[in-house]
Amino acid sequence: MKLAKLEHIFVTQPVWNNIGGLPGIALTIQDVGVPEITLHGPPGLNEVFYATKRFVVLRDLKIHMAECTEETGFEDNVLSVKYVPLVRNANKIDEYSTESSEEEFESNVKDSEVEAVADQVCIWPEFTVKILNKSIFKADASTSTRSERSRKKRRHSKDSKNNSRSSSIDAYEDNTDYYAHERKIFGKFKNNKRNRSQSRSSSLESGTRVCNSATPQPHPMLESTKEQGISMAYVCKLQPRPGALCLEKCVQMGIKPGPVFGKLKAGEDVTLPNGTIVRSADVCEPDDPGVVFLVIDCPTVNYLDSLENSQIITNHQKYNKDETQIASLIVHFTPKNVVENPRYKAWMEHFPASTTHLMLNEYNTCMGSEAVHRIQYKLNLLSDDIFPLLGEKGTLIPKGEVEGASERKKQKMEDLVEDLENNLNTAKLSESPSLYITPDTFCAYHLRPKKGLDRNLELRLNPTEYLEETYNVADFKTVLETLKSNLSFKTVSRDEFPKILFLGTGSCIPNKTRNTSGILLALNENQNIIMDCGEGTYGQIIRFFGPELSSKVLANIDAIYVSHLHADHHIGLIGLLQGRKRAIRQLKMKKSPVVLFAPKQIMAWLNFYDKCFENIRPEFELFANGDLDIDSSVLTNQNKISILSKLNLQDINTCLVKHCPNAFGVSLTCKNGIKITYSGDTMPSENLVQLGLNSDILIHEATMEDELVQEAVIKMHSTTSQAIEIGNKMLAKNIILTHFSQRYAKLPRFNDNFSSNVGIAFDNMQVSLSDLSLIPELYPALMLMFAEHYEELENKAVKRQLRLEREKEKKTTDNLKRKQVTT
Repeated sequence: MKLAKLEHIFVTQPVWNNIGGLPGIALTIQDVGVPEITLHGPPGLNEVFYATKRFVVLRDLKIHMAECTEETGFEDNVLSVKYVPLVRNANKIDEYSTESSEEEFESNVKDSEVEAVADQVCIWPEFTVKILNKSIFKADASTSTRSERSRKKRRHSKDSKNNSRSSSIDAYEDNTDYYAHERKIFGKFKNNKRNRSQSRSSSLESGTRVCNSATPQPHPMLESTKEQGISMAYVCKLQPRPGALCLEKCVQMGIKPGPVFGKLKAGEDVTLPNGTIVRSADVCEPDDPGVVFLVIDCPTVNYLDSLENSQIITNHQKYNKDETQIASLIVHFTPKNVVENPRYKAWMEHFPASTTHLMLNEYNTCMGSEAVHRIQYKLNLLSDDIFPLLGEKGTLIPKGEVEGASERKKQKMEDLVEDLENNLNTAKLSESPSLYITPDTFCAYHLRPKKGLDRNLELRLNPTEYLEETYNVADFKTVLETLKSNLSFKTVSRDEFPKILFLGTGSCIPNKTRNTSGILLALNENQNIIMDCGEGTYGQIIRFFGPELSSKVLANIDAIYVSHLHADHHIGLIGLLQGRKRAIRQLKMKKSPVVLFAPKQIMAWLNFYDKCFENIRPEFELFANGDLDIDSSVLTNQNKISILSKLNLQDINTCLVKHCPNAFGVSLTCKNGIKITYSGDTMPSENLVQLGLNSDILIHEATMEDELVQEAVIKMHSTTSQAIEIGNKMLAKNIILTHFSQRYAKLPRFNDNFSSNVGIAFDNMQVSLSDLSLIPELYPALMLMFAEHYEELENKAVKRQLRLEREKEKKTTDNLKRKQVTT
């Protein structure tokens, strides 16, 4: 499928698992020139674009929201779709719900206070709405059970303690233009596809809406929609297609090519010159009436009444005498705990054995990207510890199953792959009931002309191929042997904390090699801090640790730091909060809300999401970055001591840096005295130098190579040499460069400033302080490993330099001509 042809997106329910990718895909299809997109799903779905308009700017893409009711439906020349809204039974308790162990987070407004609040103004990002109906704050009395009301009271008591310090922040209105620094050059990049894709979030005129005039006004009852919890099911049917004309049969019957073929194909019977009557049915394949398939997302057992009683869905069960109306395929987004409920299983039995059931839920553990594993296998050749192998199918590959890099043999790797695949296939058969199919990424189900499952394109790892690609590079084996010899003389402590895991080291756009910004700082075995969380951060944690270990890692995230409000640094926050919540529940742990360090303006987005889509406010407690400013901390000593004690830190401070408004750098000092400074996105900043003075580790953005310094200035980023210079000024013992432009997907361009204390970060690279001296040793091997990529960088640099020289010569010539004309 080509994104340029995308016109419609269907969503079952507006939860982050389903809509978290909407901002990213919208930016991508805008880049490839898609003019408009239509969303289908529960009402208010499109509001995610309004809520994110400050950091996800859609200049050229119009968003439409379809009216999705049982009476409307959708149809084009390919298929027809019937909407089936599933609603929960508010009078039943969700025994099997994934949320059953958690009290619902409702408004902090007491019943007795609703009327008083009704005349107040609720602040949402850049618009105000009058609260006209108390049902915005609480469910109608006729549908609110006694248990629900008691949960609200308990929740209010709990949340009033958690959120009293930040009530003013909760109502913060964010009118900030985070891309003003790019506005002046927008016209220059407007028609340049490459630059447009690298500047996905470009200028937004103050006061304009994110999706142009096509975006509907905010849905007036969004909170009521959230409380109703509509999950949209879809009944889809391919349009009928006449049977294909069989040329072989035509030849047998003596039919000569010509207009007669068209008549027969159109269903007309024809008479040949010799008087023979040829029926269309005799020379055409049977008509294809179009298969029916269903998309079902039943979030909890409380939706089963609605699912079971839907006449639209019942019409496609095995009792229908018209076999063409019986569902051939059902795609289940229904969570595992509901699928295993006896009522859901009984509902599935209303479909014939010929119906295929595809399960897209917790049953699936596919890695999703071969490219990530490809590069990790290659980097693992250099160091097993800095670049550990990742898990496939959610199962970590034990180190013992893969021999050291210098000892890998082709047959050994082939045996390993075969064993892994056999184990995975056995696990799939034993874990999944025969009725269910758990597809992997790129699994296909063909609807026409032949129906059936196609697993031929499913992702499979091929370590032999990855390693051969590397070993076939000239001189690589020799350089690798030298590297291993050099590393053998260096002593490294593997149990040392803190440990730094890079989850995303690219800028702006997720890439197969470099995800957007994300760093996991492990303070000890049971305490983690996340520094920035771009799109895909949660997935990177799962990919690196595997499902079992990742649950512990997620549950032990005690703090999340967001440097600034560009999407590539915080759009993964909600997914991370929800993943942590699930992990805590799974491990049956008791944990406090995560400490969220972020610009206070982030609350405009988080409150909007909490009000309109899902409850997330109980999962975090905000401490504004500005409150930790090293020059003007407004936190009381008691508050700061409490935070430091909770996080096992000696100190934490921030400073403003030179990027967009409300962009911060941070320094953290661990209990063992190790000081780590993280720049976030910034131009060279003296504030950061003072903040990070005498740091043990400086993690600094290095978006551009030195020759692109002007572009770095325009976008308020740093070049590699500028980042290194800042590290030298602050007397940092070690410097790690990250946040590379995606033009440097494999490697940045090296220069003479890359001294022995300068390292470059890769996704899925894990280091402690003693590892950092090893990274520069890897550079010769890296340049050979990615020789083709590095040569391309050098060629581009040469062409760029020649172009600049030609422009300079032309300018000089033009000036001389003007002088001659003047004289």
